[in-house]
Amino acid sequence: MLLHESIRVGADFDAWHTAGGGEGLQIALLETPDKLIAQIEQAGLRGLGGSGYPTHKKWRFLAAQQDATDKYLIVNGNEDEPGTFKDRILLSETPHQVIEGACICALACGINRIIFYINPEQHDSLEQMRKAVAQWEDSELYFSLAKQMGKPIELSVMESSGHYIGGEETAAIESVEGNFPFPRGKPPFPAESGVHGYPTLVNNTETLANVPHIMRHGADWFQALGIGAATGTKIYCLSGDVLRPGAYELPMGTPLEQLIFEHGGGMLVGKELKAVFTGGPSNTILTPKDLDVPLDFESVTARRSALGTGAMIVVSEGTGIVKRVTEYVNFFADSSCGQCPPCKTGTYYISLLLSKIDTGQGSQADLESLYDLCKVLPGAGRCHLLDGAVKVLESSLYHFRDEYMQAIEPR
Repeated sequence: MLLHESIRVGADFDAWHTAGGGEGLQIALLETPDKLIAQIEQAGLRGLGGSGYPTHKKWRFLAAQQDATDKYLIVNGNEDEPGTFKDRILLSETPHQVIEGACICALACGINRIIFYINPEQHDSLEQMRKAVAQWEDSELYFSLAKQMGKPIELSVMESSGHYIGGEETAAIESVEGNFPFPRGKPPFPAESGVHGYPTLVNNTETLANVPHIMRHGADWFQALGIGAATGTKIYCLSGDVLRPGAYELPMGTPLEQLIFEHGGGMLVGKELKAVFTGGPSNTILTPKDLDVPLDFESVTARRSALGTGAMIVVSEGTGIVKRVTEYVNFFADSSCGQCPPCKTGTYYISLLLSKIDTGQGSQADLESLYDLCKVLPGAGRCHLLDGAVKVLESSLYHFRDEYMQAIEPR
């Protein structure tokens, strides 16, 4: 659906339109905003940037801000986490469906300013989106939307700060305002006071790309795409020690085993599965006993893990978990913006302790300090960065304590 070859035409507006592009917006133009949001609710669409938060709740909250002269939508394509690469594919290969989804969202919520917020390292995504936006501004769809809204619709493409933390929704708002992406405290929430004090909605690229298809085919169709209680599809980013790494759009709820061994071709020759880092390194670890887990938000959470962005980094036997976790925590320590002292000092101290243990210089006291930090640090920062670093550390300690013990044993 999202990655169907008929719509993977880059910024070729005519080819996309011939393949059915724009039909979702045309249908939406005939509905009331309330009905559009109700359809998103019935479909069960959730935030696919990692949170899994129900999309309709965000939309409804923003739509309720009826006195605002301006409303903003930030289409979040910052995507700077290791192992996650789905949004750049959507932005570069299917930019028009992302724009269409954003326009339907604007219609539902009364938004007149849409900003496509893209990581500056994703050069092709930026180029294709700029071309696509220029084509939309000359299209009948764009003028029909503006007429229905009763005011001009501004579409713009903006480079994000390039910082990992720039993907957090309030940090993205700061970037749009021209500031360093320091996350803001809440409340007020973005839907009340966002860009320049105006109501602002921040949605992930993949989330919005689903919207035109829900409008075209209906909420029941979207629900039926998932397995079990899950709805829709998910783009899983598979990387690491597999034969066929890549982005796979599959039914939400696809078992982990099927993703790795059927779609990913299985492990590299001569390798056995040891662990899977789920949702990128800011989440937790699954092990071979979890191969049966359906890859949806609730099922993965029930296994002491999290689906996150849908990234699955596969690790084989022979790879040191302590070393891999050290690399990931170093990434978080380097990415901390420094606004919250517990985050800056906490990630630095975790990184320091892990490096000692990984290089054979650690002690039992260092290991106990890591356990203590896992207890006191969560929730001490304004954003998810600190919690993400603690999550992956805590999960590794739970599943692979023996490797930590071996690393601190006298040689």
